[in-house]
Amino acid sequence: MAKNKNKKIDNSFETIEETLSKTEQFLEKYQKQLTIVAAVLLIGVAIVFAYKKYVVIPQTAEAQEQVFVAQQYFERDSFNLALNGDGDFPGFLGIIDEYGSTDVAGLSYYYAGISYYKLGEYEKAIDYLSDFSTSDKMLSAVTNGAIGDSYSELNKFDKAANYYKKAADKSDNKLTTPIYLMKYGRVNEELKNWKEALYAYTKIKKEYRDSQEGRSIEKFITRVKINM
Repeated sequence: MAKNKNKKIDNSFETIEETLSKTEQFLEKYQKQLTIVAAVLLIGVAIVFAYKKYVVIPQTAEAQEQVFVAQQYFERDSFNLALNGDGDFPGFLGIIDEYGSTDVAGLSYYYAGISYYKLGEYEKAIDYLSDFSTSDKMLSAVTNGAIGDSYSELNKFDKAANYYKKAADKSDNKLTTPIYLMKYGRVNEELKNWKEALYAYTKIKKEYRDSQEGRSIEKFITRVKINM
């Protein structure tokens, strides 16, 4: 019994030694290539670190200073100045061009899209809003809703419906969800898609009865049922 046990141990050691020997042979054979790969990886990490430290971080700080004036124009409904700047400070379009690698430029796509919408330039509004992305559910819902509004203004109700549905689904809350469900229902009425319109209005009635939309939803439900 002891002999068998010792034999198993000896065999295990032999297997380990054989594996180590093969590993050493592999390292010796490909040492140059492995060294090159390691060096390339280290250089890549160093470049990314340096880029963030010496380019992205300083540009972000500068962009935050520059965008403040554009945001003030936006809040005052001076959308042309918000987009194009006033000669001393860049607008959102300038921020996007000059500081494209920063988060500030990313948010400027949203501001630019809303500004174009307010100016009645709906195609441009769609372009800029479509290039904006965020992990914030509420802002994502508002962005999709604004794209839907732009398509509605262009009488492209099928596309508007798609974005209103996304807006309603992105963030389940009592503030924006009933608004976008209502808009989804209205554009589906335009499309004579009564089933989807009824779905939207019924959901408002069941889940958002206390909202402004919910308080008057019965007449919309009745109208759709008459047309079905």
